[in-house]
Amino acid sequence: MKIKNYKQNSYLTAAILTVTITAGCLTGCSKNSDGGTSATAQANTASPSTESAENVPTAPENEAAQGTDDSKDLTALDLSKLMGNGINLGNTMEAYGRPELGIDADASEYETFWGQPVTTEEMIAGIKSSGFDSIRIPVAWTNMMDFENGDYTIADAYLDRVDELITYAINNGMYVIINDHWDGSWWGMFGSATEETRETAFTMYTSMWAQLAERYNDYDESLIFESGNEELGSRLNDIDICKDSGSLSEDECYEMTNRINQTFVDTVRATGGNNADRFLLIAGYNTNIAKTCDDRFKMPKDTVPDKLLVSVHYYDPWNYCGTDSGTQWGTHGEYETQNDDLKKMTKFTEQGYGVIIGEYGVLARADGTLKDSITAYTENLLDNCDRYNFVPMLWDTSSFFVRSELKFSDDDLLALYTSRNYAAQEKTSEEELASAATERMDTALANAPEVFDTSIDVSTLDGSIAWIMFNSRDWSVAYSSGDTYKPDDKAAGLVATDAVIDGAGTYTIGLDFTGTDAGFAEGTAFSAIGISNAEALYPGYTIDIKEIEVNGKPYELTGMPYTTSDDGICTRMNLYNEWVTDIPDTARVTGGNATDATATVVDNETLGQIKTLRITFDFVAP
Repeated sequence: MKIKNYKQNSYLTAAILTVTITAGCLTGCSKNSDGGTSATAQANTASPSTESAENVPTAPENEAAQGTDDSKDLTALDLSKLMGNGINLGNTMEAYGRPELGIDADASEYETFWGQPVTTEEMIAGIKSSGFDSIRIPVAWTNMMDFENGDYTIADAYLDRVDELITYAINNGMYVIINDHWDGSWWGMFGSATEETRETAFTMYTSMWAQLAERYNDYDESLIFESGNEELGSRLNDIDICKDSGSLSEDECYEMTNRINQTFVDTVRATGGNNADRFLLIAGYNTNIAKTCDDRFKMPKDTVPDKLLVSVHYYDPWNYCGTDSGTQWGTHGEYETQNDDLKKMTKFTEQGYGVIIGEYGVLARADGTLKDSITAYTENLLDNCDRYNFVPMLWDTSSFFVRSELKFSDDDLLALYTSRNYAAQEKTSEEELASAATERMDTALANAPEVFDTSIDVSTLDGSIAWIMFNSRDWSVAYSSGDTYKPDDKAAGLVATDAVIDGAGTYTIGLDFTGTDAGFAEGTAFSAIGISNAEALYPGYTIDIKEIEVNGKPYELTGMPYTTSDDGICTRMNLYNEWVTDIPDTARVTGGNATDATATVVDNETLGQIKTLRITFDFVAP
């Protein structure tokens, strides 16, 4: 995740380090860095003498992360249990300050650039005491790298600082993951229209991991390397830095992702020593569960067995997890969706790969407060992880463990995490853990309501309802924005006009934002017409828009929309969906073909403040 949240080897020759990046493809600071790689500091495994902070229990003895004589026999599935609960040191070493600070600032200036304090060992001890056995340290290595000029050397100061953080965690008996995280989105070089730039990206990536693998080689299995973050996938087409990016089709993005992950494994293994059999974490496609479970995503080949894990992230539903609009979670359908989503990752555990949910969580509101239902959401996710032996890693930017205060922000969550850490479950067999988790999940599902809004006629949910899926441009206002019709998943004060579909005919749907906090929605980040269950009840039907009104005035579409379905259940017509770059083969257009169709038929730059949105459409039989 990239969140700016103030409340997100010797075998390389000198020639490799001097390859020049294609002119015009990169922008940014070009100051020189005299950094280099130095010998790795030995990790000190002595326990720190840190006082327990208020609201944080004393950490139990846990030697899970210490090296053992038989550690080389550990498999990825063994490691998954030992890693227990995990957490991210978010908005810290991955804070991208390069454009403002250049590449020669003190390392602490980058570390604090997104509003976090300088990390201390006392903070890490407090995190450990709050029930976390593992910590993921996202890093933006190009903060101190002069890559525009073909010098891929990471400055010693940055390597030293990350070394300190790794040592803090290992001192406290924790496993550690480091990666290259967003990093200003230099990853877009892989999607450049120029082959030379794409190959330069591989040179830079290989150099980066060769340096990191050599520098941190002395650490034992407590340290895990991760191939990337959410950028391995469609974001290889990002244009933040590489302006001629965006050339890869989805199939090519999969091929490039697989090649990058294989390069990662080959590069680390080639450095030998502890890296010859170190556990390696492979970033899934977009770190999205469905995209990673697609057969186009391939785990890399390895020279040693059972040492690879795969990472995905989970913030579903985003309206609840990531925006201020969604206020509660826990309907029967929402429990079912979370359970079904996470179960898909057993595809990898059944093949012997460990599974790490590298980020998850219900992000705090803009004012820093936590949402209703957060404990229920988190408990069910942890139950899924217990059931399937996954490693959950909470995304945190001091919203949960408040680093400046050395305390956990919520007592219920604190109790949940301390009851689920490695020490609390160490003597329980995997079978017993899975059985207890399954029982809790079944009970929660059985007790979940169909909807929260008692004014909704639940019987209509099995029929066919048309509505406008919507997220405002700033993600502050939303209405039922997934393929499952959720009429109580809406911003406070929003009034929706939905329509019961009973066959071919003309229907009108709408949204009134005047009762929300702002009194309007600022443009749209995503919007679509959805018709629940229509693929089964009305197969082959198409949506034909007759009129759109914005703030009571007719609005002219800027392109040709099309009818489709993402899940084979809900019939959909995208109004603004910038994530769709290829029109699906199943696209349907009333009285024509979908050759010129698009998933963005409104101009988001000129929509402005939407007070009311009204759509009239024909539902047309095939």
